[in-house]
Amino acid sequence: MVALMALVGLVCGRAIRVLADAYAVRTLADAWDDPADAYDGVTPAPAWPPWVELLTAAVAGLVAWRVGLPYVCFAVIGTALAVVDWRTRLLPDAITLPAYPIVALALVPTGEVARAVAGGAVLAAVYGVLWLVRPHAMGLGDVKLAGLIGMASAALGWQALVVAAFCGQLLGALYGLALLVTRRGTRHTQFPFGPFMLLGALSVLVLGW
Repeated sequence: MVALMALVGLVCGRAIRVLADAYAVRTLADAWDDPADAYDGVTPAPAWPPWVELLTAAVAGLVAWRVGLPYVCFAVIGTALAVVDWRTRLLPDAITLPAYPIVALALVPTGEVARAVAGGAVLAAVYGVLWLVRPHAMGLGDVKLAGLIGMASAALGWQALVVAAFCGQLLGALYGLALLVTRRGTRHTQFPFGPFMLLGALSVLVLGW
């Protein structure tokens, strides 16, 4: 079953690459008045090696192995959002919002849908407060993504929710610190935060909290 999910992830990875390319083109088109700024906000994805496909396959296989099939759906959607956000600095509502009912349905076999929904609401509320306090450092897309992460992690338990939230913040902070140390950025440098939030959630799923 793990191998099958990895194969599914490989196929989904191709679709994710196409989706990310489409949003990258849209980002460039929206910033047509200043192409330099547009290219600064879009990270290219080389056709080879097929890192998007391999990444999705690895994530799907690992999650299926560690916590089971109900979490694979979130893993694949999360990978899509991470790739799109990293390349374009966007977390599209067209992906995030439909993912809520899809992930909820996928989690039904766990018997923890009620806790998952509550966890999603809690983490979205926490990130909502952070956005209100520092709107320049976080986008509404991150708030909506937090709800999905809260659902997937809370289905494993409240401790998993706390650890996922903490790991996401920690990883983002470490990346920001690395930018400072290597002089590739300043205290005011903005970077996509969604991938680090999702990496924190993935670490919890893989560790089987």
